[in-house]
Amino acid sequence: MFHPLFDKHRALLEQAQAAITRRTHWLPYAANPRAYGETAMDDGKAAFEAYRGAQFYLDQPDVQGRCGDEISPYGLPLAISYPSCSSDGLIAAAKAALLPWVRAGIESRTGICLEILARLNTRSAELAHALMHTTGQSLALAFLSGGPQAQARGLEALAWAHREMAQITQQAEWQRNVSQRLEKRFMVAPLGISLVIGSATQPTWNAYPALFASLATGNPVIVKPHPTAVLPLAISVAVARQVLKESGFDPNLVSLLASNPDGPVARDIAQHPEIRLIDYAGAPDFGDWLKENARQARLFVETGGVNCVLVDSTYDYQALLKNLVFSLCLDAGQLRTTPRVIFVAAEGVQTPEGQVGAEQFGRDLGYALGKFVEDPVRAVELLGAIQSPATVARIAATGELAEAEAEVLRPSVPLSHPQWPAARIHTPLLLRADARQRALYMEERFGPIAAVVTTANTAESLALAETTMREKGALNFLVHATRPFVRQQAEDVALRAGVALSFNLTGAVLINQPAGFADFHASGANPAASCGMIDAAFVANRFYFSQVQQHYLPPSSIDWVIEV
Repeated sequence: MFHPLFDKHRALLEQAQAAITRRTHWLPYAANPRAYGETAMDDGKAAFEAYRGAQFYLDQPDVQGRCGDEISPYGLPLAISYPSCSSDGLIAAAKAALLPWVRAGIESRTGICLEILARLNTRSAELAHALMHTTGQSLALAFLSGGPQAQARGLEALAWAHREMAQITQQAEWQRNVSQRLEKRFMVAPLGISLVIGSATQPTWNAYPALFASLATGNPVIVKPHPTAVLPLAISVAVARQVLKESGFDPNLVSLLASNPDGPVARDIAQHPEIRLIDYAGAPDFGDWLKENARQARLFVETGGVNCVLVDSTYDYQALLKNLVFSLCLDAGQLRTTPRVIFVAAEGVQTPEGQVGAEQFGRDLGYALGKFVEDPVRAVELLGAIQSPATVARIAATGELAEAEAEVLRPSVPLSHPQWPAARIHTPLLLRADARQRALYMEERFGPIAAVVTTANTAESLALAETTMREKGALNFLVHATRPFVRQQAEDVALRAGVALSFNLTGAVLINQPAGFADFHASGANPAASCGMIDAAFVANRFYFSQVQQHYLPPSSIDWVIEV
C-alpha cells in the first residue's frame, strides 16, 4: 500500500539506497547554513531563545509534573521545563498506538519517517543552537554534525530498513498438488516498544538512526534524553509527533521521557517487560549495567573504548602532526571516535627528512598542539565547551596522575571564549607513558586526554594496540606507515580486533569523523559496541516476518481422512 508521503520522498529514498551500496561520498541534506536562507541562523537563534525560561509543550499522556535542569556549558542559563510523564503511562499509550501503525504497511511508515526527517532538516539552525547550549559543541559543529549529518544517519537507517522489509513479497500462492493449495500473507511485525536513551554529547547524531530504524519497522519509540541535553531531542520528538498526527496516526508512537538528573528513571524503564528494544550510546558503566539487567530487550549499545594510533613512518611529518592535533581537539575529545593512545617505537618515526626519535615526536606533537591552541579565537571553534563538570575533574585527576607517574607533554589549560566568558573550555591534556604503564593508557578517559606511549619497536606497538582494542574496545585504528609489511600487519590487527582502519590521514580528513553512507560506525566485534551502525543487522533485528496462511479449498473438498 503506497502513501502520498512515500511518493513525495521516493526519489530521495532511492538515492539513499543506492548510496548505501556504492559507499561513496553523499550528503543528502545541505551542509551550508545559507542553503536554508540568509537569515536561517538568526531565525534559529530566535527560536532557541524562545525556549529559554519557558515550558516546553508536548501533548503527552499521564503528565505528573514538570522537570528540567539543563545548564549551558557556555554559561547561559536555560531554565527550560519539560512535561514529566510516568513510564507506565507512555508505555500504555505506545501499546495502544502499535497495531494501526503496523497494519499501515511498509510504504506508509517509511514515507512518514521521511517526512519527519524533512521537517527536522528545515529546523537545522534551531537544532544547532539547542545542541550548542546543551552539548558544548561549537555552533558550526553543532549545525553540521547535529543537523544535516545526523539527519543523514536517520535517512541511512531508513534506507536499510526499507530494503530489508521489502525483500519479501507480501502475498504468495503456495501449491504442492490439487488439494494442497495455500494463500500466504507476510507482514513485517515489530518486536515491541523501543527505548532510545540519549547521549549527553551527541544526542541527535546517536539517536536518529535508532529512532528511525525502530519507527520504520513498526516499533513505537520512547526517547529518554540525557537530563543535561534534553532540548535537541525534545524538539525532535515534537516534530515527529506533529507529522504522525497530521498523517492520521497516534502521536504517542513517539514520546519523550524527560527526568531530572537524580532520578532512576532510565534504569526503571529499561527493565520494564514491555521494553523490547534499547539503544544506548554513552558511558561504559551504564552500558554494562544494561547488558546485565535489561535481559528482556534486544540491545544496541555503543560505549566507545580506547581508539589507538600507531606512528611508524610517514610521507609528510608536519601534516601528520597537524592532523593528529585537529583530531585530539575536535569537540574537546568528547567523541567516542577520538584517538586516546598513540603508540610510537623507541627508534622513532621514519620521515622524508630522516628519523625522528620517540621523545622528539612527543615534544613535536606537544609543540604543535600548543601552537594551535595559542590562538583562542581559532581554537574554541574546534574545541567547543566541555559538556560535563565531571570531564573537567577527570582532566585534572589524570594530569596529577601523569605528573606523579609519567610525564606531561602538554598540560590542559582553560581558554577564554571571546563571546561566552563563562564557557567551560579546556585544551587537551597530552601525556607520555611507557609501554609497561598500562594503567595510564589502557582505559578510556573520556574528554580531551591522550597519551603517547613509547614501545620497544613497531611489533610491540602493534601487539599492544591489538590487546588494547580487543580487551577495552575501540571504534577505529589510525596507522601512519609507509612500509608495506607494517601496513599488512596493521590490517591483520584491525581484522582481528574488529575496528575500522585508516592509513596516513592528513589534512582535513579526521579519524573521528565517520562519513554517513560510506563508513560503518562500529562493528559489534569488540567491547566498544554490541552492533554495527548502520548495517542490515542494525535494522533487521528490530522486526520479524509474521505469516498468515489459509487453504483455498473448503474442508469438504478434501478427499482423504485421517484414521484414528
